[in-house]
Amino acid sequence: MSIEGLAQVASRGGETKAASDNKIMGKNDFLNLLVAQLQSQDPLNPMDSTAFTAQLAQFSSLEQLQNINASLGSINSSQSVMTNSQAVGFIGKTIMAVGNSIEVQDGQSQKIEFSLERDAAGSYLRVYDPQGNFIRQIESGALSAGQHQISWDGRDYLGGRSPDGAYTFEVAAIDDLGNSIPATQFASGVVAGVHFSNGQAYLQSGSREIPMGNVIRVLQSDEK
Repeated sequence: MSIEGLAQVASRGGETKAASDNKIMGKNDFLNLLVAQLQSQDPLNPMDSTAFTAQLAQFSSLEQLQNINASLGSINSSQSVMTNSQAVGFIGKTIMAVGNSIEVQDGQSQKIEFSLERDAAGSYLRVYDPQGNFIRQIESGALSAGQHQISWDGRDYLGGRSPDGAYTFEVAAIDDLGNSIPATQFASGVVAGVHFSNGQAYLQSGSREIPMGNVIRVLQSDEK
């Protein structure tokens, strides 16, 4: 197959796109057409005033829409700057966010935190390693409605010590009738840095990245 042929096709594709972009009319093009139309009208058969007024209204609407679009772009830019500034302000503080991650450091795990909507007759937690593999189930028994903290010793179901890193968990709870009870899971930790990706701010805590929008509570590092 000829490589030159492929190059020519790619070149034509680029030219077609450029030509397509040039066909997009702006308000200046619209105004130039309107002026040309006035200059070229037949003196014996002038343009209908109603049609001319309608075209002026369309031009005014186009200009206003473009101005609104430009203003919205400025607002989005300002909001992005404010969000970034707020994210940096979390550094050094302890946060609690909606999420299901916990950190293991030096073989010690954070407590698993969650809340239940109703009293539970039975409940258990399942822990997964950084690769998503199931490593431990913890029976937590009957629990009341509200927020809870359950300890995990950092060991897997064989009794081995889990390596340091970010782990995930899930909570399952049932009532007296065997109906599932909704649970909200939390992730907490001290923010050491901030990462920005695709307009979203992520707070770095250990080896985890927690979306800033998930934060529900912020404390100073020395607060309990």
